[in-house]
Amino acid sequence: MKKVLIIMSLVVMLVSCKSNSPVGTKLDMKTEVALKGNWSISSVTYPGSEYIKVTSFNIEDSQCFVGSEWSFISNNNKGEMRLTKAACSGYNSPITWYINKDGKLVMKFLEGVKAKKMDIGYVLTVTNVTENSFQLIDNINVGGKNTNVVYQFIRNN
Repeated sequence: MKKVLIIMSLVVMLVSCKSNSPVGTKLDMKTEVALKGNWSISSVTYPGSEYIKVTSFNIEDSQCFVGSEWSFISNNNKGEMRLTKAACSGYNSPITWYINKDGKLVMKFLEGVKAKKMDIGYVLTVTNVTENSFQLIDNINVGGKNTNVVYQFIRNN
């Protein structure tokens, strides 16, 4: 009976110590350094974009992000995002971000709040990283279907 209780205790301890976090926290420093600098979004595309409006990051219509300016600082995982399109809100926010070993960019818009206090964040896939461009892909639900929204970034000189 003692052996059964000890084994059950060990199983409970192992299960309770298992991480429930769906986002890996081991950093991909090489990709982070590749993104260091100033960028603009040159296009936002998704199937049906000519008919369906998507609000990106719960901020503004996705097309307002075309031309937006982003800075990524890799040594402290901070940065800034600024919407610049005339017909849009003119939103501006500091961000905190990192890229994990699974190729996911984990990002929060801080909006005057410390990162620890901001409980809303976004997880996007980083792809096609070159010296002058990369893509972020957000998987969203549009009309009951999973859809990829592709943000194409180009480096500013």
